[in-house]
Amino acid sequence: MAETNVLDEKKGILDFKIDLINKKHQNGALIPLLQSAQNSYGFIPEKIIYYISELVNVPAAEIYGIITFYSQFRLKPVGKNLIKICEGTACHVNGAKMVLSVLQNELGISIGETTDDGNYSIVSVACLGCCSLAPVMMINGETFGNLNPEKIKKAIRKSLCKEKIIIEI
Repeated sequence: MAETNVLDEKKGILDFKIDLINKKHQNGALIPLLQSAQNSYGFIPEKIIYYISELVNVPAAEIYGIITFYSQFRLKPVGKNLIKICEGTACHVNGAKMVLSVLQNELGISIGETTDDGNYSIVSVACLGCCSLAPVMMINGETFGNLNPEKIKKAIRKSLCKEKIIIEI
């Protein structure tokens, strides 16, 4: 299993390097290069920002501005389990703050943070498109709706069990 992860990571970095070669000096290449870097590394490392800056002739400070403006980009790695909390209107009205409170109590982290063991990160999103299930959160792409404290704890345990299965294989 570990071999597959290393091979996938190497392939992702190779894909990024190919994108760098193909998009070098192209107008409008900055955002696709940032997306490629994040897909390859899981976030955008500082050294990559400076490398892209040189290639596309855009100051690193301007690239940082773009990265921090768009919520899709990350400057730090995220945990193995990414929890997205919906804070759209329906979720806000129906308990998004309760969802965050339970997650904070269970995991000891808040929005934008990662647990010390690297297992969980929490991010806020504007809308997950599941308003009829409000409040909603997503863990690794799986949606959990009509949340209450017990359902939140059960979802966390479920993601932890999947993590253990993956590690044991």
